[in-house]
Amino acid sequence: MDRTQVVEENYANPKTCLFHVLFKGAALAFYILSALFVNNFVIIFVVTVFLSALDFWVVKNVSGRILVGLRWWNEINDLGESVWKFESLDQESLARMNKKDSWLFWWTLYLTAGAWVILGIFSLIRFQADYVLVVGVCLTLSVANIIGFTKCRKDAKKQLQQFATQTLANQFTSSLRTAFTVV
Repeated sequence: MDRTQVVEENYANPKTCLFHVLFKGAALAFYILSALFVNNFVIIFVVTVFLSALDFWVVKNVSGRILVGLRWWNEINDLGESVWKFESLDQESLARMNKKDSWLFWWTLYLTAGAWVILGIFSLIRFQADYVLVVGVCLTLSVANIIGFTKCRKDAKKQLQQFATQTLANQFTSSLRTAFTVV
């Protein structure tokens, strides 16, 4: 091997990446191709929403945790208020996450939502309100994952900043104590 060649980083979790993309692609492909092969709106609605729901679950519970080290969920507390819960790997583990896996995760998350928006616009232009409903459900599931993982990533960064600030403060006070102690 030539020493001047750059070794390209591979996907660390190719199976997870495959399933991360598979259900997104399956839902979009079925919705687009169903117009050519299926004349029954109920079948189109059920299969497309089912594939989008599978995608939502896989992203939220499997690929998000494996590819970017993040997990989120929403709970209702005793007062009836919605509370977002976030979970992330420790900062050292997050820093070691595979860049290609992370890139694939975030880009497909946003591109899928963009594709649903475009398909929704086409449905509106063609005055197909029933298909706007299908796109709306699929877009809602995609956007829920985007919001959840974006909030989770911000929470992980905030925890890192708090940890760094606390560590620096502890080191500073420890240095001051050492400097002013009489030997």
